[in-house]
Amino acid sequence: MYANIIIDISHEKVDKTFQYRIPPALETQVQVGTQVEVPFGTGNRLHKGYVVGLTEQEEFDRDRIKEVAGIAAKSVTAESQLIQVAWWMKERYGSTMNQALKTVLPVKQKVKPKQVRCIRRLMTEEETRKAACEAAKKHYRARERLLMALTESEELPYHVAVSQMNLSAASLKPMVEKGLIALETETVVRGPRIQGDLSVRRFFLNEAQSRIAADFSERYDRGIRETSLICGVTGSGKTEVYMEMISHVLEKGKQVIVLIPEIALTYQTVMRFYRRFGGMVSIINSRMSAGERYDQLERAKSGEVRIMIGPRSALFTPFAQLGLIIIDEEHETAYKSETSPRYHARETAIYLAGMNQASVVLGSATPSLEAYSRALAGQYRLYRLSERAKQDSRMAQVHVIDLREELKAGNKSIFSRRLKEAVRERLEKKEQTMLFMNRRGYASFVSCRSCGEAIKCPHCDVTLTLHFGQKLVCHYCGYEVRSPDRCPSCGSPYIAGFGTGTQKIEEMTKKMFPQARVLRMDMDTTSKKDGHQEILSAFADGEADILIGTQMIVKGHDFPMVTLVGVLAADLSLYTSDFRCGERTFQLLTQAAGRAGRDKLAGEVLIQTYNPEHYSIKCAASQDYESFYRQEMVFRDMLGYPPSCQMLAVLASCRQEETLEKAMEDMNRWTQEISGCEEIRVIGPAQASVYKVNDIYRKILYLKHENCDILIRLKNHIEEKSRQAAWYGYVAVQYDFA
Repeated sequence: MYANIIIDISHEKVDKTFQYRIPPALETQVQVGTQVEVPFGTGNRLHKGYVVGLTEQEEFDRDRIKEVAGIAAKSVTAESQLIQVAWWMKERYGSTMNQALKTVLPVKQKVKPKQVRCIRRLMTEEETRKAACEAAKKHYRARERLLMALTESEELPYHVAVSQMNLSAASLKPMVEKGLIALETETVVRGPRIQGDLSVRRFFLNEAQSRIAADFSERYDRGIRETSLICGVTGSGKTEVYMEMISHVLEKGKQVIVLIPEIALTYQTVMRFYRRFGGMVSIINSRMSAGERYDQLERAKSGEVRIMIGPRSALFTPFAQLGLIIIDEEHETAYKSETSPRYHARETAIYLAGMNQASVVLGSATPSLEAYSRALAGQYRLYRLSERAKQDSRMAQVHVIDLREELKAGNKSIFSRRLKEAVRERLEKKEQTMLFMNRRGYASFVSCRSCGEAIKCPHCDVTLTLHFGQKLVCHYCGYEVRSPDRCPSCGSPYIAGFGTGTQKIEEMTKKMFPQARVLRMDMDTTSKKDGHQEILSAFADGEADILIGTQMIVKGHDFPMVTLVGVLAADLSLYTSDFRCGERTFQLLTQAAGRAGRDKLAGEVLIQTYNPEHYSIKCAASQDYESFYRQEMVFRDMLGYPPSCQMLAVLASCRQEETLEKAMEDMNRWTQEISGCEEIRVIGPAQASVYKVNDIYRKILYLKHENCDILIRLKNHIEEKSRQAAWYGYVAVQYDFA
């Protein structure tokens, strides 16, 4: 047996592996992730390395392959576990080991620590004043300025002395040698600066919350490590239950990872955890710089941080004593990676927890059908919270408005008559309103009224979206162009934008309610660092009356003064080319409804739709998850969609359309070779919902079976055959468990 080993696990080195022979005595001990000692370089000095692959095939001359010297003293480290996770992801999700390693190893390269230098006086204030007078007599002007400044402050930043006092290292050296001053260097930890009231608080749980926390703790103490699902209505206090669970796990000397779906949720969530656990909490997200991420992960690795909060990538925090993983809003699509390896954070968390003898807790008001069906089947432990935590907080009144009736009454506006009146009432009462529109931009597309041609992206198979300032933007590849005055196809001047986005809603709202203070929150307004936090903080502080936004405004936020939520077009997510569109719509509407009336003030939710009879909308209006689950599962069972069966999508892409066609023909044939005996259902190949993106063509082959292991075996068969095909290297293939 041979082991492929990386000597340095910083990102830029993971491409380079070295092969070593495994001595027979170590064959049972060496596995993927094991830290070993190996002779390296011309002098054969022993270096530590990590095993990232095992094989029976030597990659070069057998006589030149060195032998593994031994297992490292602490062979199971946080890094070794992450490498094992990478291997599991590679096997399950069909990526290269290099892609998987770059996903799980958190920082691309070792980042230099940030250091701050300062000048400290070593004398009393009186002695320093005398030294300044001596310097003045000798006409040492720069030295005099420094010493006089040090009489007022014991410390002075080095950069201030150099830039503002015209001092140099040469002028400071004599003072250091005489013991008048000291030059000190301090390492500064980079990371998020949490502001506000950080006094430690403890919440008192109600009976339902206490029962769940006590049951979890009792089972944890008995050594039962399992996956649990907390199904609780919006505002039922799931976060308080999480914190009680975390407190119990911390008492056992363990560490905790808390996953949240959106960067937008980070600020409010972190503040709640900071107030309970103080400096043990840290945060990581993609908006942070490489230095900030590196410093926070080093704090986690050293044990200084015991709770890490963040989106999907926080799962790979190098904790050595992991005891609990919490996935809040587990139904969110953000937990699914869109790049290879296309892993799901829920499945990966369960695997990682199993390696660490840790527990996993999932929480949601609208659990994914996969999680809920497993809970009903007994695979997960199911907890329920059916009422809001605050005694004086009631579920909002939800009303469905039929936009067809509005049109019959002559109202062509995106605002129904009832919504207009409701917004006016809130403005008069000094209460807040949230308007939800799941589409950013000014208009959805620009089209010619003469020939009917829509302006499309030249690189993608989609229409361009009109933004403010007559700018057309492709939301897939980023292509931008100014909106033309005449139709590019027929030359007609009758060209205009159709549909409505958040920018257009903002403009309409300001015209309709000129006295209102309006904020907009979407991908465009939150692109800069801390953009989410600035908008959410401003709204929480009462600096705006109306918050307009995409789905990021309706997830998990708690604003006591919000008493009205308006869903402007509930149908937008209902007719997408995704078998989960009904589930997504129900979840979005239920989460949106949960933002209103979260404190003493009563809440109202207005859902505007052209299809009020659809069960997703009716169940969301009544906040009835059980009814929705039953009706949606009938559809999934009938058509054989997850969770009724497992479904693997084989996604292929290529710049040459003909080459892609040949590759899909081959993969379809290889699938048919073994699908008959395993009763695998094959659908396609078919064009992806957006066939061309950035001049790359895309096709999909769907494979269905009740057993996930059989689909993985078929994936391995396709991978093996692909390596021998003429198109290998030209066609990119990804595997995605839907």
